[in-house]
Amino acid sequence: MATKDYRQALNEALREEMARDESIVLLGEDVASNGGSFKVTRDLVDQFGPSRVLDTPICESTIAGAACGAAMLGLRPVIEIQFIDFSTLSFDMTVNQMAKFKLMTGGQAPVPIVVRTQGGVGRGAGAQHSQSLEAWYTHIPGLKVVMPATAYDAKGLLKSAIRDDDPVVFIEHKMLYSQKDQVPDEEYLVPLGEADIKRQGDHLTIFATSRMVSRAMEAAGRLAQQGIECEILDPRTLVPLDRQAIASSVKKTSRLLIVQEAYRRSGFGCEVASWAGEVLFDDLDGPVKILAGMNSPIPFNTDLEQMCIPSIQQIVDTVTAMLH
Repeated sequence: MATKDYRQALNEALREEMARDESIVLLGEDVASNGGSFKVTRDLVDQFGPSRVLDTPICESTIAGAACGAAMLGLRPVIEIQFIDFSTLSFDMTVNQMAKFKLMTGGQAPVPIVVRTQGGVGRGAGAQHSQSLEAWYTHIPGLKVVMPATAYDAKGLLKSAIRDDDPVVFIEHKMLYSQKDQVPDEEYLVPLGEADIKRQGDHLTIFATSRMVSRAMEAAGRLAQQGIECEILDPRTLVPLDRQAIASSVKKTSRLLIVQEAYRRSGFGCEVASWAGEVLFDDLDGPVKILAGMNSPIPFNTDLEQMCIPSIQQIVDTVTAMLH
């Protein structure tokens, strides 16, 4: 094991996979000349050359469209869309082409594309660079959706996503890039569709995604000082969702809190809460609660933007209220 940050883990995953498979190509704005908007692709063009690491025009629909054509002809593109907010410009290609072409051809033409993009607040980037829009993509059959919360998971999940024959939307949180973790030097994979229990507990299950996992972990540490032991469940992939892991945890704790940075209205947490209410009703000792971002555009002001998403103290207070 070595201590590596989230950005380095992603870079290693891309480097290892490109060395393993010559059909893998990278496309995106500044992915070659500048190492990507968050330096995840730094130095890869030096090793693999400009024919496999390609800078594209500032046109997200072109990036996604080029990837679709390349994938249909046998390549395995990994594209970067700078900020998930701008993925709206590639939505037609992603939703109407990537997600559907394999089915429409009876499985004859898989579209193995990884769409890397960044979401979340924390940099004072404003309303058009700070959203968490994962729920849009989970709504579309044919797409897989991944949200790694740690450097270890980021590397293992990205390698699995690249090897998958279905299109994968891989959402990185811009405030996690410097987060460090123990990451093996030897090759490993984290399977898509397999949740991880980040902390064991028996009083309440917290289902948390992306950056909210670390906030839930810190909240759980504070709650433990009061004798409250929370179980932290990180789904890691939203599609496919590890429903069995959620069920097993809820059967043990009898309570479920969902914490997401995304807007509360129609967020992915609503899907989890709806399913849990239907399937796990008899295992719950109270209603499922959702702690989520405000239904508001994200402000530029860094203090105000933090008010728009769940805080550690809000998690502590919500858990305490649910138990008492």
